[in-house]
Amino acid sequence: MARIIKKIICITCFLMLTFSSPAYCVGEQMSLSTLITAQNVPFENCYKVFNTDNVSLFFLTLSAINANRFEIHEIQSRSGYVLFTAVNKPFLASVSNVNRNQGLLRITPADGNYYFQPGIVLNIFKFIEINLDKKPQILF
Repeated sequence: MARIIKKIICITCFLMLTFSSPAYCVGEQMSLSTLITAQNVPFENCYKVFNTDNVSLFFLTLSAINANRFEIHEIQSRSGYVLFTAVNKPFLASVSNVNRNQGLLRITPADGNYYFQPGIVLNIFKFIEINLDKKPQILF
């Protein structure tokens, strides 16, 4: 009887240790507290190449900034940049052409201080990725 109780306790401890430890995977997203806490953000996290032309990417960027309820101050469609404020910090979103089918979006702080919440940039990138197949139609 004592042997059976020891085996049950050992199995229970093994299962508790196995299933209670957090599992990490390579493609895991940042936690919510990491996204909203101000920190030094590396420049590599501030730009991304999308598989769409630069004109569509510019309008998707405007939509993403508007959807996140950030305040837009200036829009230059010819040069492809948008000045906006997020969490009382000015940002510059600039769109450039990589090739015919790809565009580069760079979102950097306008004051050059890379101490901000990374969720600002990542939310815009995520919005564009989700709505990439819904390219805006330009009516002239």
